[in-house]
Amino acid sequence: MAPRVIFAAEPAKGWQPWGILVPLIGFAFVLVSVGLPTVALQHAHLLDATENPVGLWGFIAFLLAPFSALSLITIAWVHWVERRPLSTVGLTAGRQGRRFSGGVLTGIAMMGMVVAADYATKGFTAGGGTGALLSPRALAGIAVLLVGFAVQSSAEELLFRGWMMSALAYKLGVVPSVLVSSLMFTLLHFEPATSRLFMPNVFLFAVFACCWSLRTGNIWGVMGWHAGWNWLLGVGFELPVTGLNTHMPALIARLVPTGPDYLTGGAQGAEASVGCSVVLIAGIAFTVLGARRRLANPVVVQPSSSVM
Repeated sequence: MAPRVIFAAEPAKGWQPWGILVPLIGFAFVLVSVGLPTVALQHAHLLDATENPVGLWGFIAFLLAPFSALSLITIAWVHWVERRPLSTVGLTAGRQGRRFSGGVLTGIAMMGMVVAADYATKGFTAGGGTGALLSPRALAGIAVLLVGFAVQSSAEELLFRGWMMSALAYKLGVVPSVLVSSLMFTLLHFEPATSRLFMPNVFLFAVFACCWSLRTGNIWGVMGWHAGWNWLLGVGFELPVTGLNTHMPALIARLVPTGPDYLTGGAQGAEASVGCSVVLIAGIAFTVLGARRRLANPVVVQPSSSVM
């Protein structure tokens, strides 16, 4: 199959793995980046025996250590093994800060829609005011968490929507790259005994991120979107982020789950609610309209002799 690109059209000078190997290599990246930092964080009593963060600083360390390692491993692979510029994995030059900050604001807005929908359908009731505003220490922690979520979200977007999707598209085509990278993202977020909507919503989350990246031709915006989405959920309402507690008072309002799991998300939080499903499906529909040209994706480069 002739190669297809979704970001910068610059051929690789090194080895690009066969399509079937790409998900396995990505899984290995996650395994290596999580394994050693997790042991170190548990030794420092920042993670408990079940690998959940202990307190605010445990949560911050959990966001920074493994995900910084994941970014470094992914970048090292692209640079030293595949020998292609970072622009080919979506880190294109030009207006990076503007694209990232715009993504953050969009993520905050979309998560606000999710919580508002869940609240309006009686999934939550207000349980208190904005406790964080009365505490300078809490406000400082919330600011640091934004940095931590930016590191964590950027690492995941670099791996799944940047490297994995571009590597799969080059070998298999654009649509298979969206499906396979989204399935891998979903698999690596698998947890037993979750709300029925959690895993489908994780898949919708990944598809939306893919479509955004395809529409814009870079991953800066979706990195910011992912960070803003997680940050507002974690600090705005005292709700869990993918089942994890940030241990921070609410910045906007403390919400108490009072409805059924399909409205509240249960232990996984609002990301496993029907409101989240609706917002993500609407987001996918909107971004697909702008990504149709890239989904068709004509061949723009020819394979070099070094590409296998």
